[in-house]
Amino acid sequence: MAAVSLRLGDLVWGKLGRYPPWPGKIVNPPKDLKKPRGKKCFFVKFFGTEDHAWIKVEQLKPYHPHKEEMIKINKGKRFQQAVDAVEEFLRKTKGKDQASSHNSTEEKNRRNSSEERGKQSAGEEKRKASLSEGKVKKGTGEGKKRVSSVSSERGSKSPLKRAQDQSPRKRGRPPKDEKDLTIPESTTVKRVMTGTVAGFKWPPSVSEPVKDSDPHFHHFLLSQTEKPAVCYQAITKKLKVCEEETGSTSIQAADSTAINGSITPTDKKIGFLGLGLMGSGIVSNLLKMGHTVTVWNRTAEKCDLFIQEGARLGRTPAEVVSTCDITFACVSDPKAAKDLVFGPSGVLQGIRPGKCYVDMSTVDADTVTELAQVIVSRGGRFLEAPVSGNQQLSNDGMLVILAAGDRGLYEDCSSCFQAMGKTSFFLGEVGNAAKMMLIVNMVQGSFMATIAEGLTLAQVTGQSQQTLLDILNQGQLASIFLDQKCQNILQGNFKPDFYLKYIQKDLRLAIALGDSVNHPTPMAAAANEVYKRAKALDQSDNDMSAVYRAYIH
Repeated sequence: MAAVSLRLGDLVWGKLGRYPPWPGKIVNPPKDLKKPRGKKCFFVKFFGTEDHAWIKVEQLKPYHPHKEEMIKINKGKRFQQAVDAVEEFLRKTKGKDQASSHNSTEEKNRRNSSEERGKQSAGEEKRKASLSEGKVKKGTGEGKKRVSSVSSERGSKSPLKRAQDQSPRKRGRPPKDEKDLTIPESTTVKRVMTGTVAGFKWPPSVSEPVKDSDPHFHHFLLSQTEKPAVCYQAITKKLKVCEEETGSTSIQAADSTAINGSITPTDKKIGFLGLGLMGSGIVSNLLKMGHTVTVWNRTAEKCDLFIQEGARLGRTPAEVVSTCDITFACVSDPKAAKDLVFGPSGVLQGIRPGKCYVDMSTVDADTVTELAQVIVSRGGRFLEAPVSGNQQLSNDGMLVILAAGDRGLYEDCSSCFQAMGKTSFFLGEVGNAAKMMLIVNMVQGSFMATIAEGLTLAQVTGQSQQTLLDILNQGQLASIFLDQKCQNILQGNFKPDFYLKYIQKDLRLAIALGDSVNHPTPMAAAANEVYKRAKALDQSDNDMSAVYRAYIH
């Protein structure tokens, strides 16, 4: 089959990592986003998502010739929404083209009609002038006097005064409609500083007008603007730095849909250990944003997909750490985190002075403190950075990162954190992030158990579970988490987005944290018992929403 030539603005099907082909549009990349070396590729913004990435030419297909083929093999709801978004974009584009053509025709007709009316008007004026001249010649002396009087009145005004009366407006003063076209600079700056970064749209510049016909490309406007100084101010305005009494600092970055499109990947070599539900999405986003990544997983087959996307393969954790500048790890629990560091060919064997290790696992403060001590004792640098989120948020690059430890290393990880998350917090000394993460997951796990309890109570009392969800979604508890987990229960779909066994582990560790400071956690303890019952019913490897089954058995 002959090669198809693609160019800027074309609609395409793009293969992005492990996902099925997805509809997108070839767009200009942000100026400071590097093109991958040695690859012929285009920068694609995908419809129906916030994803955008460099895609190899061989992984792109023209949209229209392959539309029916792709629709047949992809049936998901999100995929259909993406296709609908493309069709809506095409309708709007076509409508604007037709409107432009219609306006041109109308303008031409108006000009022709105006010229015709001008000719008719000129003939009429000429005829009237001729009749008037005849009447003046035949007029009486009284008529001549009247004409002379009118002439005298006109002559009484000075030439300057007459010119002012005949002028449509005073010289130097624009009409109201021209005034309205002038936008004061202060208004624009105010709108930049107070608006949200993700939804902000620059006013059109002279050199490149903003194309506002496509609602799916708004977040590119910030990164492609010709006003870099104000762009930096807008993002900086979104930063929040808070000094707490404890001395810890939290830094909240702008929404990743604005930042991810314009980040410059670090030139440091990145390693990643652990490709589970969270790790897989994180690595995918690191690669999308141009980072050089070496991966390792206990089950090696999970690495294959990322190798195809440009990642390098590490044979052991020690090898990854020794060949990379910064190595991230994301594993299931304290035991797995320790085994990874202390085990055969483990992280510790690869640590040398200057090597950096970032543990993203959700573990207890004692475990992470122990790991930090041994890494630092070998001359390494350590940062804990557990993440709040689920598989979907990991895939979307919208995680919340809680970091503590080496502040300089936290800053060195900036482009990585921007690629994988929407927000990052630095919480001070090692152990603080572990404690905060356990508290966050304790609240989340208890809330999930309460949702399940409410839905089962509605059922046994003859109330509609769907109506209960509708009511909750209209109230103060409305959230994406609430809606998604309730939908899981109503549809009986417990495909893991966050493993039930892991939320129960986090509840157990949170209760132990409370015990260590003699603080009661009765709500978490009650929720923990429900999750333990769900585990006894073989729900460990299902989503946390499967705790519902503990109430119906």
